[in-house]
Parts: sequence; C-alpha cells; structure tokens
Amino acid sequence: MKKNIIKKLFIKLSKILGYEIIDQANFISPTLDKKLNDDLSILNKKSIVLPLGDVKITKKVSSILVIFRANTDIEIWNQNKKRLFAQPKIEYSLRALNSLIKSINFSKTKYPNIKFKTIIVDDKSKEENLNKIKSLIDENSLDISITSLNHDKYKNIIKQQKNDQTFSNLASLLQSFELGKKHGENLVFFVEDDYLHFEPMMEEMIASYERIASLVNKDIFMCPADYPYLYMSNEKTNILIGNKRHWRTINQTLCTFMTTKSLLDKYWNNFYNTCLDRNDPFEKHLNEIYTKEFCISPLKSLSLHLTNVNSSYGLSPFINYKKLWDENQ
Repeated sequence: MKKNIIKKLFIKLSKILGYEIIDQANFISPTLDKKLNDDLSILNKKSIVLPLGDVKITKKVSSILVIFRANTDIEIWNQNKKRLFAQPKIEYSLRALNSLIKSINFSKTKYPNIKFKTIIVDDKSKEENLNKIKSLIDENSLDISITSLNHDKYKNIIKQQKNDQTFSNLASLLQSFELGKKHGENLVFFVEDDYLHFEPMMEEMIASYERIASLVNKDIFMCPADYPYLYMSNEKTNILIGNKRHWRTINQTLCTFMTTKSLLDKYWNNFYNTCLDRNDPFEKHLNEIYTKEFCISPLKSLSLHLTNVNSSYGLSPFINYKKLWDENQ
C-alpha cells in the first residue's frame, strides 16, 4: 500500500512538472493513461514518438484553409493521354473531393478544436457536373463553398497563352493563391482535383507539421504525395520522423502542397510569378522557395496523384491503387 501511494504521488508530480512516465513492463504510460501503442501525442502541446521522447510544440495548428481546384472536363492538362482507370474527368474530381472530405472528417474526430474551411475553385463545370459536386457537399456538414473561376479578371495579368487550357490553369492557380492570401489564418492546403487521399492524410499532415516545424523551429512546406520522379536522380535527402511515419526533405513539388499563411505572404512574389506565364518547369518559382525553406513529403505516400501510369509525376510506389479508387466511389 505504501508503494502504491508513493507511485501515485510520483505520477502526479511528473504530470505537474510536464514529464511522461513509461512503464515498459506493463506497456503503458501512467501519466498519459494510455497503452504505448496508442497515440501518445497531445495536439498543440507535445509530440511523442517512441523511443525518441517528446517534442514540445511551438508551431501550433489552429485552422486549415483547404483550396480545392476543380476542372471536371479536361482529361489531363496539356496531354493527350488517359489517366489510370480511363474514366471521365468528373469521376476523378468527385472521388478526389470525397477522399478529401473523408480525411477532414477523420481528422475532426481527433482534433475537434481545429477549424476547417474548404473553398472549391471551379473552372466552368457543366451544370450536371456542378450538381454532382454540390450533392456530395450537401451530404456532409463541413464548411465547404464553391466559387467560380473569374477568367476576365486575369486576362490582362496572365501572359497570352497558346491555348485556353493553359490560361485557365494559370488563372485557377492564381485565384487559389489569392484566396489563400486573403482568407488563410494558419495553415493553407492547395490541392488539385486528381489526387486521392488516404483517410489519415489530414491527421498525419497536421501532427507531423507540428512536430517537424517545432523541431526545426520554422514554418515549413508539406507535400502529401510521394512522387516517382523523386527517385529518378541521385539527390541527397534528409529523413525526418513525423507523427506516424517518416518524411523526407525535397526540393520540388507540383501544385498540391500545404504551407502557412506567413510563408504565403513572405514568398508572395514567387507564388504570383508562378501564374503569370507557363514556366519551364511549371513550378519553377515555387521550387526556388525550397532552396531557402524546408519542404517535405511522406514515406509512404498519403495521397495518390492519378495521372497516366507512365508519368514520373504520378502514381506513388507501393500503393494499392485499385483499393483506394474503389473506396472513394
């Protein structure tokens, strides 16, 4: 009885001092009142990964603005190839949005205090397709709104392009960046409508952002996809521990990534210049940022870019593509 009293006092004192106790014999943490294979981290306070101890969270997440770019007609921009599964583009847009909604809902059960807002930037969808998107939104109680792409606004801003598709892509991207700059508060997630997301994607992005940004003591960029092109050159990378998986440093992304409102403001010229003309590579000005700031992607992938099977910017390795596709029907 005396030992139990001392043990309880020790646990209480440890909690007061902010320490966690590991009882490896019983495979529990008495201070957290959890089994060691449970999620031990506490959002906005500390990230705990065995056996690495805890990281005090200094980069806290309070809100996420998701900006979803949708074009439900163009099969693959600037290409005459078919995507994996060879379905009409609206099918990819709907499944992408469905997987995003599922991931947000999953995250909200873990982190109910984080505010989520989603804006869909729609590029001239047919009424039939737009009604399908609205129906999917109505099935959920999330804060999701649709705004139409304003082509006229950008005619005198974006350099004249060879075709309307390229202009629309640049205009859609610029309108998305402007919305992020105007309405973003904490994290801003720019995402395209041909990515399928695993349900834990958003949870892992949030928790890993807090852990890794706090470790390096600066805001960071995060890409949810593990692209094939990252393995086609002998470039060195650093491996970091996230919430429930490894992450690697990268120096290139496509236009689906998460960052902070402060970095969006800091590098606004790079974001803006990305959209004024078709650069080579397209993300040239974004990639310039990653020479100065941390940018990371997960191992293995949290999202799947559904392009042609031979694209180096598409299918992430070691993913059951058909299963993920079917789960988001």
